[in-house]
Amino acid sequence: MFLKGCAVLSRSVVSDSETPWTVLKNTLIQYHNLEDEKWRVAKKTKDVTIWRKPSEEFNGYLFKAQGVIDDVVNSVIDHIRPGPCRLDWDSLMTSLDILEHFEENCCVMRYTTAGQLWNIISPREFVDFSYTVGYKEGLLSCGISLDWSEKRSEFVRGYNHPCGWFCVPLKDSPSQSLLTGYIQTDLRGMIPQSAVDTAMASTLINFYGDLQKALQKA
Repeated sequence: MFLKGCAVLSRSVVSDSETPWTVLKNTLIQYHNLEDEKWRVAKKTKDVTIWRKPSEEFNGYLFKAQGVIDDVVNSVIDHIRPGPCRLDWDSLMTSLDILEHFEENCCVMRYTTAGQLWNIISPREFVDFSYTVGYKEGLLSCGISLDWSEKRSEFVRGYNHPCGWFCVPLKDSPSQSLLTGYIQTDLRGMIPQSAVDTAMASTLINFYGDLQKALQKA
């Protein structure tokens, strides 16, 4: 099931020496290296900027989020990666279960999200492969949805195309981290695209705020 789900990690040709999680990592690095002119600002606050560009994976957008977090890289990623800590602070996530462990830094997780925009977007369920790996002086936590056969009728099953979070120490201030995320989520179901775009930008802004508050309490 895992390998079948990861067969769609990228449209690139995969050599025998490349594992599905290596392809996933390289796909995220490609997004991270895109030129600035490829992106259009979707929403901006004092602390966080959200950009977007048309996705090459589905008929929606690839969103880029970036902001400074007042904590060290390991603490930031420990709060983001799959685990019980995530439920304590992420206001969008309503449940999270680890279905399979491959290594300490690889797992398959199933999680659910709350309804959004006055429940115009109803609760969703996702089953994702998650992989955390070193990147330059920091860490990359990345993921992609799998075609998991078991479904629950009370949730619409959404699908995350390659997504992830780069976290590196801030130059000249190693006690702070630059957190950059790439998200391209197909919520599926009958939802106006404008509602999806509005919800995604706002959700990413809230994500940074919730994460910073959680780290301040830790």
